[in-house]
Amino acid sequence: MRDLPAGAAEALVARYGLHLSLLPDGAEIPGSYWGAPEAGLIGNTLKVRGDTPVHSLLHEFAHVICMDTERRRHLHTDAGGTDPEECAVCYLQILLADELTGLGRDRLMCDMDAWGYSFRLGSTRQWFLHDAADAREWLATHELIDHHERPQPRLRP
Repeated sequence: MRDLPAGAAEALVARYGLHLSLLPDGAEIPGSYWGAPEAGLIGNTLKVRGDTPVHSLLHEFAHVICMDTERRRHLHTDAGGTDPEECAVCYLQILLADELTGLGRDRLMCDMDAWGYSFRLGSTRQWFLHDAADAREWLATHELIDHHERPQPRLRP
């Protein structure tokens, strides 16, 4: 997180009506499924520290974007969801990386591979380019991307 330009992540999250809470270094991260330094989720707030990996923020952020209002209302730590939604979340986080100056999808996909994301084709890039039609379809069906694959800055009702 600390490598991003000041305010960049906050601005992106705010475009979707969510909040980003930046915690002090060394603080526990409430709502973190994997534990610190991974991002936490509580309601409409994403919790991070300076050492939180951006791929973690974007993944949890994409979960919130993809879930319906009822799930969001009870959100604390575990985003839940179906396998198709999880694929859509991974795809959306890659698209969202292009919205952050200094990050972009290429770096994010490398970070995802380094963290241990696992895809049938062996890498995030290969999955994104050659095996993610179902994820794109899920996002388009739920009107979370437009026909040019641009993320839509709104939450589903």
